[in-house]
Order: sequence, then structure tokens, then C-alpha cells
Amino acid sequence: MIHSKILDNKNENNNLILSEKLYKGACVKIKNSNKTFQVVGINISKKICWVREWPFACNSKKTFALEISQITLQIFCSNNFSE
Repeated sequence: MIHSKILDNKNENNNLILSEKLYKGACVKIKNSNKTFQVVGINISKKICWVREWPFACNSKKTFALEISQITLQIFCSNNFSE
């Protein structure tokens, strides 16, 4: 089941610092990537989320699971597709 409730994102190793809560629809950066991704689902109990590249192509449905600890930064989702 996909949870859309807000998640407190705390990392015991202090490797991850997010200024806001993680939520479905948030845009994030992840470790080892310069791309922007959008959170499309969250499983709080398993500490994973599903993301897709942002902006996404209308004909593309490529999502993948990711450990929440792999998120490095939450950012604003720009509507400017030239970025």
C-alpha cells in the first residue's frame, strides 16, 4: 500500500539532512545522481519510496524503489521543463 502521509526523515548517521518533511509529490535529489526525481509513493514501515525522473515524459512510466536514506535533498519541483 502506498502511504501519502508526511514522513519525518531522520538519518541516524547524519548523512541525510532534509529541511522539510518527505511527502508524495516531493522533488528530491538522490545519492550518486545529478538528476531530479519526484516521489510517487512512500512505504514508511519499509523505509522505501518510489521515484521517477523529473520532469517525466508522458509516455514513460519508469519508476523505481529507493531506500529513503538515499535521498540527499528535497527541492522545489520546477514547471520549467528547460531546466
